Amino acid sequence: MNIILLSGGSGKRLWPLSNDTRSKQFIKIFKNKDNEYESMVQRIYSQIRAVDPDATVTIATSKSQVSSIYNQLGRDVGISVEPCRRDTFAAIALATAYLHDEMNVPADEAVVVCPVDPYVDASYFECVNSLCEAAEKGDKNLVLMGIEPTYPSEKYGYIKPSEGGSYTFTEKPTADKAAEYISQGALWNGGVFAYKLSYVLDKAKELLGTDVYSDLFANYANLKKISFDYAVVEHETSIEVLKYSGAWKDLGTWNTLTEAMEEQIIGDGVANDKCENVHIINELGIPILAMGLKDVVISASPEGILVSDKEQSSYIKPFVDNIDQQIMFAEKSWGSYRVIDVEEGSMTVKVTLNPGHKMNYHSHQHRDEIWNVIAGNGRTIVDGMEQPVKPGDVITMSAGCKHTVIAGEEGLQLIEVQIGAEISVDDKKKYEL
Repeated sequence: MNIILLSGGSGKRLWPLSNDTRSKQFIKIFKNKDNEYESMVQRIYSQIRAVDPDATVTIATSKSQVSSIYNQLGRDVGISVEPCRRDTFAAIALATAYLHDEMNVPADEAVVVCPVDPYVDASYFECVNSLCEAAEKGDKNLVLMGIEPTYPSEKYGYIKPSEGGSYTFTEKPTADKAAEYISQGALWNGGVFAYKLSYVLDKAKELLGTDVYSDLFANYANLKKISFDYAVVEHETSIEVLKYSGAWKDLGTWNTLTEAMEEQIIGDGVANDKCENVHIINELGIPILAMGLKDVVISASPEGILVSDKEQSSYIKPFVDNIDQQIMFAEKSWGSYRVIDVEEGSMTVKVTLNPGHKMNYHSHQHRDEIWNVIAGNGRTIVDGMEQPVKPGDVITMSAGCKHTVIAGEEGLQLIEVQIGAEISVDDKKKYEL
């Protein structure tokens, strides 16, 4: 089975745990079978592997999310990187061409496109597998998953059956209209569909001017910005719909996310016995105490603190858009970093490297850096000179100095102090080591 997972968006509705590089699908709040916390993308990926261990999984995403994907899933997963945001048709066309041109998947094979962030059970991917088989063996151009509605939602699109076996599509109707559609047998459109690669490659050539991966990638910023639903689905008459009746939740807001959480409190928090339907998610190293609250979510991270009525939490985005703050936590392919302190002319960061991983060999033009090793073991390379490091060691790098650090088998933690008049993530030059 070939699967494209769409992983986009900044996830601002789940601030302060999400930011421009750490979207909602990377937040670790679900327990896995080993009783460890995992993210939505890790959960989805393991569910796919449980249904089809040999599935070819490709994640269509932006450059800013690549490090988080490698950090959480390893480097075996395929990644189709979007140079910029051009909506879902361009993203799907690029990923389809990536499968064909870069991964050598034949044009007559089928692929299923799914969002990366729904909360589902194993039966969902059994249905996904059925979609792939139907697209492979059937005579329809598109095979869609229609999700059985549980209530007349205004947040989802609807697939409505019409006479003669055709379908019509309506986006986000009123609650009254949604109830009417459901009574007529309409299903939610969860954005899951399957097709043979040749079908979308032909559409890319028709609508974008080319079906060649290298051409699509090089000219991506100039491609037509249009959704897959509008560009393809709503104009296609050769469609089959498979019904899915299992568990499915779109965890796009704090309200829906807390409904899927197995625990009331994650991190250091206490809610007294007068609290009702209160969730606490705390990534700070200080305790949170909630007393006498009802239907409230409290979320704390280095990015900020949210205290909100659960229903009102759905309206968070315009307020977060007005918050101008640098990213305080990010996952990288080698580990993670957390900003501890920011002052005029200096910034202090806690860096964690996973066992055996290393930073790029790089330099900074406008700042000096000091590394204070606090845990683990490893080695540093500074201007070509290599030396082992352990807790208590201090390494100083002046501006322009080439440097990297490599974690040993225990991993490595260090406190990095950056000093300079201009401290910027853009002040970085990479070198071959």
